[in-house]
This record gives sequence, C-alpha cells and structure tokens, in this order.
Amino acid sequence: MRTKIIGLALIVAVLVGGFSWRAVDVAATNKFPYQAKVGTAVLNIRSEPSLQASVVGQLRSGDVVTVTEEDDDGWVQVKRNKLSGYAAGYLLNKTSGGQAANASPTGGKVGTSPGSVAVVTADSLRIRSGPGTSYKTIGSLKQGDQVTVTGSQSDWLKIRTPGQVNGWVAKDYVDNGKVQTQHASSGTGIRGKLIVVDAGHGGSDPGMIGTTYETKEKTLTLSTAEYLRQELQRLGAKVIMTRTTDVKPELSERVQVSESNRADAFVSIHYNSSVKQTSGTLTFFYSDKKDRPFAAAIESRLDRSGIGLRSNGLSFGDLYVLRENDTVAALVELGFLSNRKDESIVRGASYQRNAAAAIARGVADYFN
Repeated sequence: MRTKIIGLALIVAVLVGGFSWRAVDVAATNKFPYQAKVGTAVLNIRSEPSLQASVVGQLRSGDVVTVTEEDDDGWVQVKRNKLSGYAAGYLLNKTSGGQAANASPTGGKVGTSPGSVAVVTADSLRIRSGPGTSYKTIGSLKQGDQVTVTGSQSDWLKIRTPGQVNGWVAKDYVDNGKVQTQHASSGTGIRGKLIVVDAGHGGSDPGMIGTTYETKEKTLTLSTAEYLRQELQRLGAKVIMTRTTDVKPELSERVQVSESNRADAFVSIHYNSSVKQTSGTLTFFYSDKKDRPFAAAIESRLDRSGIGLRSNGLSFGDLYVLRENDTVAALVELGFLSNRKDESIVRGASYQRNAAAAIARGVADYFN
C-alpha cells in the first residue's frame, strides 16, 4: 500500500505565542494539555510519530485539537472528538496561553543587502511565504542554520536556504554569519565540531522507491538526517543540514555548504537498491587518506550497533559529494529498498533513530 507522505520534512514544532505587536515566530514551551488550530489545508493524523506510520484520519484548516504530548522530534499527540493520533507539530498553531520560549530578540545585526549571510539564533524559526505572521508557513529553521539574504522589508528578511527554499523570516532572530563562515574548529573531540548532514535526493528526485511498500528514499533520508542532527548536537557538535524540506539541492550546492562553512566533516545519508536480494548497510569513501578513516569509524559503529541490519563494510565510491569535497566525507547507505525485509525495517522510526545514533557515535570516535 502506498504510504501517503506530507511534502514538508518534519521539523521541531514552532508554535507561536504572541505577546506584543510583533508576533514572535519561534518555538514555544507548552504546558499540557493545550488547544491548537490546524494551520494547513489538510493535516494527516498518524498512528505513530513517524512519517511512515499509517494515516488514521485527517483534519482541515481551522479545526481545533487538544495537544496532550510533544516529543523531541516535533511530533505532537492530538485528540479531536473520537480521533486521536500523532501530527507534525509545526502544522499547528497554539490558540491559548503561554509565551514563546527564547522569545527575546537575540539577533538583528545581520546585513540586509542581497548576498549577506545570516545564522539563525532562535531554537526554531518559521519560514513564511511573505513578510509577516499572516503569511503561510512554508518551512522551518533551527539554531545555527545558515541562510543567504536576498532582500528585506521592515522587520523581515527575504532568505534562501541551502536547500533552495525561498521565503521570509523575522529579522530579530538571525545574526550575521561570521561564526560559521570562519569556522575551522580546532582541538580534539566532537564538541564544537561543525558537521554537515546531507539528506540525499529530494524534490523532483525521489531516489530509490521500495519494491514492496513503495517507500521513497528521499523521505527516509530526510527523517534520518534529522535524527542524526539531533544526535550530533546532543554530543556537542554544531550541525548544518543541506536540506530541511522536500527540495533538491544540486550536488555542487551540497558540497558548497560544506566547503563555504569550512566544516569539519560531511555525512551523506542514503538508502540503497539492487537487482539482487542484497541486504544491509554500506559505507562509502573516496579518498583513501582523507575519507577512509572517517568512513571506517562510522562503519565500525554501524557494524556493532545492533540496529537490525548487518553491515556490508566499506566501499570505494566515485560519488560527486565525496570526490569533489575537500572536507572529510562519507556516504552511508542504510538498507536496500529493493529487499522486502530491509524496506520493512528501515521504514520504522526506531531503526532510523538507532542508525543515526550509531553514525553520530562513529563521527565522535573519529574526532576522539
């Protein structure tokens, strides 16, 4: 059965609590339960907090739900009449109580001229289709994400993300990009290291499509990349994503994100396919001297992590994001969508979380 997928990647919930004429467009700290309105035309309610979970019902724009729980990945548990399940939190707008967390403006020093670099200073920041809170939310950014300024209007900046999402953000919650563009961290250990996480494919390029459940690779790579971001940040690393929504950055753009920020490492997430009934993970490197030790550290963790699929070891890969990347880089294939067993396993959020945790530990091992 074809899984129905919301086009935008799940990001940490951004529930607005306005307390002055300038509505704060950042994540909220909530006391449960609370009421929220559906902020999209159609909201899928799922049986579990995962994009691969079955849809148990749908709500329409303006419907009011009771939110009873929220997890670290931005999923919220909701109830409306007899319908209950999980939804993407960023598609809901809180209707009562509370004031936004980290609501004090911490940025606003960014240049407004086209081509300026800006870095998000809030925990979570909405991207809107126009310069104001009345415009539709089209995406979200996290603290440390870097964007390019393409214009400005009053207290709003027109921006473009590395994943080529164009929209508007509140000026007060971004700052200039000096920290990231001059990064080049020093010292041992993963703390403070800048890691670029690349979710393969996206947009018009679905990648591999599962032969049993028709799972799209681009959806799996994005959700897994988000779990990896969380794990790396938990270990003290700084993270930039090459895409956070369902768009397709060019391969050269993915590499540019890494090199322009002088990142310490680059990890690309993919899922595999084969005409044979091959199963398991595979980790690619290009440069034997530069990349292989990094890829080996990741593969070693995947091999002994007990994530549910065996490791097929290391392999040389003449792949653009590795070959053209001056940054230490690896590309990880996390299972075969052409294999019924693999596809069934990798669709689960628990597998993706465990795989991401293993990769993050491998990255940490490399820097230790």
